[in-house]
Amino acid sequence: MKKNIQIPYELFIELIHVHLLENEDPEIWKRIAAGLNTKIDSLVMHELYEKYKTAPSEEEREKARQEYLNRRGIHKDFRW
Repeated sequence: MKKNIQIPYELFIELIHVHLLENEDPEIWKRIAAGLNTKIDSLVMHELYEKYKTAPSEEEREKARQEYLNRRGIHKDFRW
């Protein structure tokens, strides 16, 4: 199954400027890199959450839950 990924409109426009208009402004490249890194982080978080909710075994669910909470930055004292 193919998945679609949405990106912010501003990031899409900057990608067009770089690839179609061949704009080589380093500031645009920095914003693109930051936007793509943000998107990758959110995709990883979504996959971990999905794995936590759908893993076949309790051990795998707990492992995914712990990794999700670690990446989210939840202190160990605030976890159940």
